[in-house]
Amino acid sequence: NQLGIALPGGRVRFYQQDDDGQLEFIGENTIDHNPKNSTISIYTGNAFDIKGERKRTDFNTNNRENWVKETFEITLRNEKKAPVTVTVVEHLYRWTNWAIEKKSDGFNKIDSQTIEFEIDLKPEQEKTVSYTVHYSW
Repeated sequence: NQLGIALPGGRVRFYQQDDDGQLEFIGENTIDHNPKNSTISIYTGNAFDIKGERKRTDFNTNNRENWVKETFEITLRNEKKAPVTVTVVEHLYRWTNWAIEKKSDGFNKIDSQTIEFEIDLKPEQEKTVSYTVHYSW
């Protein structure tokens, strides 16, 4: 959250305020030393009431024209009684030349081989995110 300070290595604990206003311990992990203004990701555990299932629904290749096309569907389920935002991270690892031909939702290009979908889910909602990627070389 743009603290603007260096973080020393060590244990990081996470607390969340519950419905009664009390702090509830929700996880912990360790981090290495991090310089000022760096971005860190910390794993705090798996959410048991938010589910995701990924499957490849189509795959085509043409070796003469040097391309591969595949389609994925990621089904997300929020079984909580509160809304959540789920970040779906997809690594496009087959080749560095790629284009998203079809998509169900907008995405952000993080780097040359990573895209992210930010999906808002209402309580007890299920949503399917799909995309088709075309690789060429």
